[in-house]
Amino acid sequence: MSGTTNQTRPGAAGVEETLKDFWASRPRRPRQGRKVAGVAAAIGNRYGVDPVIIRVALAVATFYGGAGVIFYLFGWLLFPEQDDESAPAEALIGRGRSSSSTHFTVGLIVAVIVSFSVGFDFNGFLGLLVISALMFLLHRSRGHLNRPVGPTSDYDTSVPLMTVPVATTTEVPSPMTAPPSGAETTPLNTPPDYGYPNQPPAWDPLGAAPFAWDLPEPAAAMPDPEPPAVRRRSKIGAVTLAVAFLFVGTAIVIEPHSGDWFSVRHIIGVVLGVLGAGMVIGGFTRGGRGLIGLALPLAALGIAMTVVWPDGFKANGVGDIQATPRTFVEVQDTYSRDIGSIDVDLTQLPTSGSISTVAEVGIGDVTVMVPENADVTVFCEAGIGDVDCLGEQRGGTDTAVDRTDLGPDGEGGLKIELRAEVNGPGTVKVLRG
Repeated sequence: MSGTTNQTRPGAAGVEETLKDFWASRPRRPRQGRKVAGVAAAIGNRYGVDPVIIRVALAVATFYGGAGVIFYLFGWLLFPEQDDESAPAEALIGRGRSSSSTHFTVGLIVAVIVSFSVGFDFNGFLGLLVISALMFLLHRSRGHLNRPVGPTSDYDTSVPLMTVPVATTTEVPSPMTAPPSGAETTPLNTPPDYGYPNQPPAWDPLGAAPFAWDLPEPAAAMPDPEPPAVRRRSKIGAVTLAVAFLFVGTAIVIEPHSGDWFSVRHIIGVVLGVLGAGMVIGGFTRGGRGLIGLALPLAALGIAMTVVWPDGFKANGVGDIQATPRTFVEVQDTYSRDIGSIDVDLTQLPTSGSISTVAEVGIGDVTVMVPENADVTVFCEAGIGDVDCLGEQRGGTDTAVDRTDLGPDGEGGLKIELRAEVNGPGTVKVLRG
C-alpha cells in the first residue's frame, strides 16, 4: 500500500540534510498516467508540479549533450515504482525487492553507459548539473508536499495481539426456588382485560390512536448544494506572452544596429528562455500550459537555424539543377537551391584558364565533376551528412574539408576554385571525371 502525506514545511536545512531527505522521500513512479517509465509523472506528483512541464524540460535538456535522456535513465534506476519495496538499482544489489527484472535493470545500466559514451560533452555535463540544481531547489522549497509512504504488509506478525480475559461464572442458586411438593398455592389476582387493540385503526384522521404518538417527525428538507467555487484563471500565460512580445519588439528595433552578435537565432533563444521561465512558474500556479504550443515550434526553428542553417535560409527555390557548361561564360558564379539537388559537370571546359564557382543547397545533395588534370582548390561541407571531397571523406556533423589537389599531372592547366556546400542534411561529392 502506498500513499502520500502532507507534512509541515521544514525549516531551513543544510545541503547534507536536504540530500538525505530527498533520498528518503524520493518520488515514486506511478503505474497510471505515465508515458514511458513515469519519471516525469513521479516528480510532478511528488512536488505538486504539472508533469507536462517536467516532460518539456527534459526534452529541451536532451539537446544539451543528451542530459535529459541521461537524467531520465537515472530516475528510472533510482526511483522506486509504486507499491515496490525499492528501486531497480537497489534491488540489483540485494536491498529490497523491485518489479523490474534483473536483466532489465542491467539493460538500463548499459543504456546509461552508452548515453555517456555517445555525444556526451561539456554541454551534457552542464545540463546534468543544471537539472540536479533545479531538483535540489525544488525539493528544498516543496519537499514537504506529498511525501510518499512506503509499502507495508497487511498483517504484521511482530505486533502481539491483545487478549481479552474471560470471566468465569459459578452457578448461584436462585432465590426463587420452587415450592416443596405438596404445598398449597394461591392463584394471583390479575387486572381485567380492557380489550386494547393490538393493531392501529384503519382510519384515524385526528391521530388519536396511541400507536402513532411515537412516530418520528417528518425530515427537514435538504438544503440546496452550494455551487462549486469558480476557479481563478492563472495570468502567468498572458504575462509571459507580454514579456516575450516586448522583448521581440525591442529586438527588432536594435537588431539592424547590433551587427552579427544579435541575430534572429539569438532572439529565438531569448524568447524560448522567457517562455521556459513562464512554464516553470506556471507549473506551480497551475497555469501557462498554452505556452507549450508556442515553445515547441520555436525550439524546432531555433535548432534548425543553429544546426541545419547556421548561415540563414535564403529564398533560392526548390528543385534540381543540372548544368554542363562548355565555356567559361556559361559557368555561373553560384548554383543555389533551398531544397533539391545540384549536379554540375565541369569536365567539358577548356584545358586552360581559371574559373570560380559555388554550389550550395539548403537540404539535398551537391555533386560536382571536375576534369581529371585540373588544379582544384575546393571547400566541401555538409551540415549533417556525408562528404566525399576528391577522395577525402567525412561523415556526421563535422564534415568540413578544405584542400588543394593538383591532379595526377601536377601543377598546370585549368585552375578551378570551388565551394560545394549543403547547409542542412545531405551529401556533398566532388569527383574527378
